[in-house]
Amino acid sequence: MKQKTWMCTILCGIAALSLNAQDLERRERMEAGVKAGVNISNVWDSKGNEFSADPKTGLAAGVFVGIPIGKFIGIQPEILLSQKGFTGSGSLLSFPYTVSRTTTYLDVPLQLQLKPAEFITFLGGPQFSYLLNQKDKYTFDNNSTEQEQEFNNDNIRKNILGFVAGVDLLYQHFVLSGRVGWDFQTNAGDGSSLTPRYKNQWLQFTAGIKI
Repeated sequence: MKQKTWMCTILCGIAALSLNAQDLERRERMEAGVKAGVNISNVWDSKGNEFSADPKTGLAAGVFVGIPIGKFIGIQPEILLSQKGFTGSGSLLSFPYTVSRTTTYLDVPLQLQLKPAEFITFLGGPQFSYLLNQKDKYTFDNNSTEQEQEFNNDNIRKNILGFVAGVDLLYQHFVLSGRVGWDFQTNAGDGSSLTPRYKNQWLQFTAGIKI
């Protein structure tokens, strides 16, 4: 009986060591994948024109690469097409207005990976964002008509530096990701724009697959 118990213990130990070795081997492999999901965005550090804002939902999709540095750390760059924005109201030259803004960015986060276990990775790092497109749908004063227009310039900053942090949950080839992000720089170029000054902040939820 004792021999069987010892044999069981030894086999369980060998199995545990084998699984742990496989776990570490997976975390040391370079991996790539695609993902898609949603942003829930708003603005912070807003200023000017008695401006207030509410959250807006947009799309987020792109590719990522995991580059191991060791068993427990790595680098994960990503390239994402990311919609942000807000719905808000304020006043311009004493006239009230409402606006729904959708901004489309090319986001490039460069994140440090911390990999305590095979199924979870913690990430954080700087993000470079480039403004591709901005559209506003608004009403002005007592005008009930709405119009949509695309701003090509209006002294808007197109290159923005920010920060992201979050977690990836992994199961085989599938990845569920959550991120929180915020801009360090405002949308206004040199401060002369008449549009409200603000910085983006967002929650991002995506599902992906490693290929």
